[in-house]
Amino acid sequence: MQPGPKIAAQELACRRGDRLLFAGLSFELGAGDALHLSGPNGIGKTSLLRILAGLLRPFAGEVLRDGSIGMVDGRAALDPQAPLGQALQFWSALDGCTAPDNHADQLGLGHLLDVPVRYLSTGQLKRAALARLLAQDAAIWLLDEPLNGLDIEGVALVEALVARHCAGGGIALVASHQAITLPTRDVLAIVDFLL
Repeated sequence: MQPGPKIAAQELACRRGDRLLFAGLSFELGAGDALHLSGPNGIGKTSLLRILAGLLRPFAGEVLRDGSIGMVDGRAALDPQAPLGQALQFWSALDGCTAPDNHADQLGLGHLLDVPVRYLSTGQLKRAALARLLAQDAAIWLLDEPLNGLDIEGVALVEALVARHCAGGGIALVASHQAITLPTRDVLAIVDFLL
């Protein structure tokens, strides 16, 4: 039996220019865990997610990961000229997903597969980014403001997707200004790690 995914931050610090955003930030998550990252604009939530994903180096500390990572942020990374179905197919082929249309249908996008990405609304783009995430089959989800642009139905869908992911042994870290219901009620307030 293989061990489940894990992600841990040990004494992380993040610096932007001459400004230290946070320091001494530590946590550890295992299979089934979810963590809500909270704090005001500019405090470092997105920077923390980028550090955890390996896209940004910490100023101090280290990140330990065991499991594949999928990230949803403000950029859907879909070709704006391509029809949605084709844009999703491109990433699904890279990720080895054999049924990307199933994820699009699951996210209420099935009827938009022939629409160029540039014509999608903010909420539709967010759903498309989540369809990409599902196709990745990543164990660790890093979600940066996943509720932005979504209606009430979309918010419920994201909460259900996160709950199902965690129930299946995945991990979710969610940075959100909006109230979100997660499988566990753990909250990490980044303001607690300011100097």
